[in-house]
Amino acid sequence: MDQFPTYPAGLRLAGRRVVVVGGGHVAQRRVPGLIAVGAAVTVVSPEVTPSIEGLVGAGEIVWHRRGFEPDDLTDAWYVIAATDDRAVNELVSTVAEERRIFCVRADDATRATAWTPAVGRHAGVTVAVLGDRDPRRSASVRDEILEGLREGRIVARHHRNRTAGVTLVGGGPGDPELITIAGRRALMEADVVVADRLAPRELLGELSSDVELIDVAKLPRGRSAQQEEINRVLVERAREGKRVVRFKGGDNFVFGRGYEELLACREAGIPVTVIPGLSSSVSVPGVVGIPVTHRGVAHEFTVVSGHLPPGHAESLVNWDAVAAMSGTVVLLMAVQNAATIAEALVAGGRAPATPVAVIAEGTMPGQQTVLSTLASLGADLAAGEVKPPAIIVVGDVVSVAHPQHFS
Repeated sequence: MDQFPTYPAGLRLAGRRVVVVGGGHVAQRRVPGLIAVGAAVTVVSPEVTPSIEGLVGAGEIVWHRRGFEPDDLTDAWYVIAATDDRAVNELVSTVAEERRIFCVRADDATRATAWTPAVGRHAGVTVAVLGDRDPRRSASVRDEILEGLREGRIVARHHRNRTAGVTLVGGGPGDPELITIAGRRALMEADVVVADRLAPRELLGELSSDVELIDVAKLPRGRSAQQEEINRVLVERAREGKRVVRFKGGDNFVFGRGYEELLACREAGIPVTVIPGLSSSVSVPGVVGIPVTHRGVAHEFTVVSGHLPPGHAESLVNWDAVAAMSGTVVLLMAVQNAATIAEALVAGGRAPATPVAVIAEGTMPGQQTVLSTLASLGADLAAGEVKPPAIIVVGDVVSVAHPQHFS
């Protein structure tokens, strides 16, 4: 059994006088937390750190530039003895005991009437951990709990804010570790998840059994009809009072039709929130060590959809203009039309020997990189049997990353 059992309680210190005796690094760590909860902080110390002095100058705390006096605890609700002089700390705790003021001792917890827990806050929840006077253990446990809350592994979904609406979540390039903390949390707190094929699949397995999972691939086919059905489902479920997550790979607004979904929600009067994701256009090249810009090589990069071939009646891409750019070109959804696009770039002025990298299944277990040039891109993709999804990077940054291959 703990030799010094404690009774945990949350102190409401807003507007109440708190005295910190000592102006060193311990005080420097404690004072900002007290200010954050609205305490009226008075520091008593002959000297203070520059950080504490800055708080004094900003009018956030009061500083008595001298040693401790018993009357310093008049009207105090809470005191921290944080000097490097044991005798002074002992005097502070003795006076506090006489006046029935809870006192924290920085030098000897066994002589204190209160202990400072390792504290963290997230989404209206305060986490405070006391690890039997072991501050490192306390901090470690606190951090693990906060990480679980932020990532959505600790959710208590039915006790959170129940505001209905739609959240558009970008899942990143595929590796479930690369989703943002905010995205993962929203996913784990959802009542309904409407998921794309390219969204990180492993995360769907972590959903609670009572979450409705809607696979976009099983909705009515046809490009326009399917998007209209997605919009309808998002609005319908939100109107039922549910928290709906539209879960996509990459980023919602980079060739993801996410803005169409946002507009549909707004037109229906549904609250909608956007949580961006790592776009594969930048993250996938980065994972394999290819920069899309590099000092002295490329000062710009252009992201282009290659799902329609050059010359297609519905294509909005001016391939001559793309070819005329001196920077990096990143092609998404372009594997099927890669050979034709390479020909168009060469016809527009790009050198046939321009380096090209094709990264298939970027960040996933089957990831592979094929190095090529515009002149041989079609043949190299066929020889490597490269299939979507893949990112194609065109430009001299590829040779920067792979100088031996292109020497």
